[in-house]
Amino acid sequence: MAQQKVVLKVMTMTDEKTKQKAIEGAADIYGVDSIAADLKDQKLTVIGVMDPVAVVKKLKKVGKVDIISVGPAKEEKKEEKKEEKKEEKKEEKKDDKK
Repeated sequence: MAQQKVVLKVMTMTDEKTKQKAIEGAADIYGVDSIAADLKDQKLTVIGVMDPVAVVKKLKKVGKVDIISVGPAKEEKKEEKKEEKKEEKKEEKKDDKK
């Protein structure tokens, strides 16, 4: 199973205390690599090799949870690779000119 990026809206995440509870709840799930919480938008982003349903089930203890999106976590890596390739091409062009 490949890494997944699950974006959730936690309706009750309105202050630092509930934010911390949501993060701790998601951290308990096996396979979670990283967690990011946005208090302003009430969003929790969980990345890892895990079942999105298990994440929601665990966070239901914190409050009402809606799944916004589930997808592969590879999007960020592709952008980084493109930037690296561009830099390599620039370096090669500089070396060819010398």
